Amino acid sequence: MTGFVSRTAAIRAAATQGPDLAESMLAQLLRDLFAIEARNVAINHDQYSLNSLNGFFATDEGEFFFKFHQEEGEEAMSGEYYRADILARAGLPVDQPIHMSVLPGEQILVYRRRRDPRLSDVLRALDLADDPVKRARAIAAETALSQTVLDVYRQSLAPITPQQARAEPINRLFYERLIDPGTGAYAGGRLASFYVGQRFRFPGAELTWEQFASARFVINGIAYRDTVGQLFDRAHRRLQPALMADAGGVVAHGDAHNANVWYTDGADRAVLSFFDPAFAGAHVPTLLAEVKTTFHNILAHPLWLYDPDEAEARYQASARFEDGMLSVETDWTPSAVRRDLLAVKAYEAWRPLLQLLKDRYLLPPDWRDVVRLALFLCPTLVMNLRADAGRHNPTSSLIAFANAVRAGSEPINASDDLSAFIDGITPG
Repeated sequence: MTGFVSRTAAIRAAATQGPDLAESMLAQLLRDLFAIEARNVAINHDQYSLNSLNGFFATDEGEFFFKFHQEEGEEAMSGEYYRADILARAGLPVDQPIHMSVLPGEQILVYRRRRDPRLSDVLRALDLADDPVKRARAIAAETALSQTVLDVYRQSLAPITPQQARAEPINRLFYERLIDPGTGAYAGGRLASFYVGQRFRFPGAELTWEQFASARFVINGIAYRDTVGQLFDRAHRRLQPALMADAGGVVAHGDAHNANVWYTDGADRAVLSFFDPAFAGAHVPTLLAEVKTTFHNILAHPLWLYDPDEAEARYQASARFEDGMLSVETDWTPSAVRRDLLAVKAYEAWRPLLQLLKDRYLLPPDWRDVVRLALFLCPTLVMNLRADAGRHNPTSSLIAFANAVRAGSEPINASDDLSAFIDGITPG
């Protein structure tokens, strides 16, 4: 689209330089889109908003919360953002916006302001200081939500066409970040801009892209089958949207990371509800439906993805590169609440969903690879993981790539937490 100007991209860029201009631009966007006269516009500085912006404003009618997601090249991409009505009709607990724009470059949601914390904030506090009582309450809430989501999957699962799979906006989170949005060329998009031709600096080693992409990983003594370059190449081949129709489709949020989940703490129990359904759909390829929640709510924590400075202060990591092998030693480990959440995700979501696919003859024989490749793309393409290229430092960068490889690749003649998880969700 020649001459396209994304106003949301411009606002995000301005916000990195300081709040005043960005907040003024945001107020003008609200005025132009919805005839809202916003006062006291305040943009949040939120470590979870990697590709989005959110904040608050007031009008004569009260206080409001806004959020928008902005993707590079979105004007050339397929699908449509923000279909909360699909989730609500299916019976999922989702906050409905009072104003919504789905125009490319001007996509934004406006909600009545809530005082509830997000589940991400509740869990981060438990990462830093575990409280068994609060942890059990959060786990119970997640269990109830997972059961509701699974019921919707059961009711909505159906065969889909390649055309329906291609039209789902969830592809923007995976395949379309590997390619040039205008030409479709590989390697393009974020893969090219983040990594190709760059240098990778870790404690104890510095590598070129060519060295890094072809390096064999050994992490805490366990060797892994695939290199980073092989994982990207395989993801490009297998996660093509049309091919993802082979496991059918479901109604799904698609991007239900916990910064998109409200935590309402009631007298007897906590209740969770979704918001920001930027990638919701009625035909979300089934094997992608739970990937973002699994990685970004569990495997990305504690700290290493969203709080790299804190991770550097708490954890050690070192690398040695020799004869094409990158050996990594780290003391990073999941927290108690994330281990509990992984068990919930295994037994309340993934295993029954995969069994359902098998029972309906919709489970591809390579489903393990599909899930792993999608998990691998979650951290590597959600932000630039290289040190000094954004948020990351050498220590957090090394932990990040190690965890990405653990997610994407099978270990050789060994087992780790991820291979145990995959074995545990394999249907009978």
